[in-house]
Amino acid sequence: MSVFARSILAAGTLDAARLVLGALLVHDSGPERRVGRIVEVEAYVGGDDMASHARMGRTNRNAVMFGPPGVAYVYLVYGMYYCLNIVTEASGRPAALLVRAVEPIEGAAEMRLARIRAALARPNRHNSDPDRARKHIAGLPALRLASGPGLVCAAFSIDRSHDGLDLLDGNSELRIEEAPPGYGPIAVATGPRVGIGYAPDPWLSHAWRFYDSGSGAVSGPGLGVATRRKATA
Repeated sequence: MSVFARSILAAGTLDAARLVLGALLVHDSGPERRVGRIVEVEAYVGGDDMASHARMGRTNRNAVMFGPPGVAYVYLVYGMYYCLNIVTEASGRPAALLVRAVEPIEGAAEMRLARIRAALARPNRHNSDPDRARKHIAGLPALRLASGPGLVCAAFSIDRSHDGLDLLDGNSELRIEEAPPGYGPIAVATGPRVGIGYAPDPWLSHAWRFYDSGSGAVSGPGLGVATRRKATA
């Protein structure tokens, strides 16, 4: 096991976004170890980024973004979904990478159970019928278990208790590790960030979403025909 290099995250966020693709997200707690390859992130850079939580200055919610690189910034959206961000750049400058999608490697069965537990714990219009929600998740291909920022947190049992956790501490139950040799190259593609319609240009159009175009776990635009076929096989 080799944790991800803090020096990479301490440098520019856009460079870090490319280099973190392919790294492993690991959660060791629970009945089964869960490991997945990070295949999609979005960059949020500085207080002048009008799509960033830091655009309004430092608050109790976003304070972790102003901290050291490598810590987890976890927040709740719509009162339903947790999102995991990896803080980047030097302390005092608010920047982070939102983890949008992870490709399961180990512990897919536990990820599936965690998804079911999360869905039943937070009923909403999409899973108001517990049996239907359970059946839907049970039938998902493993590649789609953590295909979206909220689904990453559900599959890896991440919540606000992990906010501020050092993801680069080898003793952390939740951490980021370097991928071992043999995982193959990442086909990095970029595009605009998702779900930031409130932000004006140029922030709306910045190609600050980075993803592995060869992965069937990618969550949003850019999921090509070949990849979609792979994901549903």
